[in-house]
Amino acid sequence: MFSAAVSTALVGATVAFGAGSAAAVEPIAQPDRIGVQLSHAETRMVADGPIPAVVTMFVPLNRIGVGLKADTAIYKDENGGVHASLRQTIVEAANHSDGTITLFLNAPGTRNGRVLDVYQNWS
Repeated sequence: MFSAAVSTALVGATVAFGAGSAAAVEPIAQPDRIGVQLSHAETRMVADGPIPAVVTMFVPLNRIGVGLKADTAIYKDENGGVHASLRQTIVEAANHSDGTITLFLNAPGTRNGRVLDVYQNWS
């Protein structure tokens, strides 16, 4: 089972390694998960860095949820399955001039067993 310590470490790693020292990371707390809203620059740094690969070394893709924008180019099947890597999802957002991502680490046993949720944002 994915522990709270590992979840906290992943958020910390995203902030420390992905966003850099000038980070303006916006934390988000909900009853069953914690998260961060990254700026465009932070999203770009995460897309270009090691965080997506490191995360998927510990979190299987079937435990990562993705909230795709309606105009995404990423394929989503009729059952809602997203056919893209974590990096592809983040890169697509980063490639928009105002693209950002929101990352959530879910409490164990919530959100249909998903550990991590990633939402794309752009206008």
